[in-house]
Amino acid sequence: MSVDDERQAGEPAAPQMGPVAQLAYRALGMAALGLGIAGAFLPLLPTTVFLIIAAWAFGKSAPKLRARLYAHKRFGPTLEAWDRRGAIPPRAKLAAVIGMGLSLVVVMITAANPWVPMGVGVVLTLCALYVLTRPSS
Repeated sequence: MSVDDERQAGEPAAPQMGPVAQLAYRALGMAALGLGIAGAFLPLLPTTVFLIIAAWAFGKSAPKLRARLYAHKRFGPTLEAWDRRGAIPPRAKLAAVIGMGLSLVVVMITAANPWVPMGVGVVLTLCALYVLTRPSS
């Protein structure tokens, strides 16, 4: 079956890459998927970011796994919203900003050097601005 026949049958085309690259992308996808699953249960670990990374990596190495992520009833719509509009759900925005704030508080309490919290604060502020300026899904 040719690549065109595969696309006509509704199956995603397999990417053309070497076996080492394909294995590396698949391993990255699995690691990100594992972290995303853990993030669904752990309060300060993000889920969506890791699922976006997993979908990207699977898109390069395992299109069927990517399709399964997009077909998931809970996470599929969030991935679609990100792909189509760069949108983030309001709850995810809130969780991200709260997580960044808590992280900054921990750094402020534990850092020995006063420049560390300032640097972390700048980076987290920029990250929070990015998240908050994305469209809501």
